[in-house]
Amino acid sequence: MTLRPLSTRILAPDQGLIILNCSREKLVTSAPVAALDLYQGACVPQARDHFAANPARRARIRILSAAHGLLRPEKAISTYDHPLTNRVDAVRLHERTVSGQLDAELAETPSLRHMLIVVEPLYLLALQRVFDHLDRLDQIAIIPDPWGWWDGLTYLHHWGWA
Repeated sequence: MTLRPLSTRILAPDQGLIILNCSREKLVTSAPVAALDLYQGACVPQARDHFAANPARRARIRILSAAHGLLRPEKAISTYDHPLTNRVDAVRLHERTVSGQLDAELAETPSLRHMLIVVEPLYLLALQRVFDHLDRLDQIAIIPDPWGWWDGLTYLHHWGWA
């Protein structure tokens, strides 16, 4: 889903935000590691590789975790197993964690205008707060497939990030 037509331009890092699904596949470690390094499945590895040489854009990734809500890429966390399996838990995650995190994200980055969301449908329920801010966003691209990185590259290309 895209709210407005695509146009190619170079977005500053603070104008874009990428939200990715967490994954069951994780680095097995006893010590906490950066969230972007912990997750080994879905499209996290492709995003990690794509932005390896661009820390400013890499910092604009958030990983939606069933256990932690929206994680910044550098947030140190330990291996865990907490899948999101039903609508009730997704709405609870939204109400308890993600809603406030999204509000804080938007308050911290007033220039944010574009979002790329690559998550499975159940996780979209936890992100429903995004739709309360349509008046300030020029584009919300939703790819309801946690392995949809290649589809997301189309949007990143139009942002000048690919």
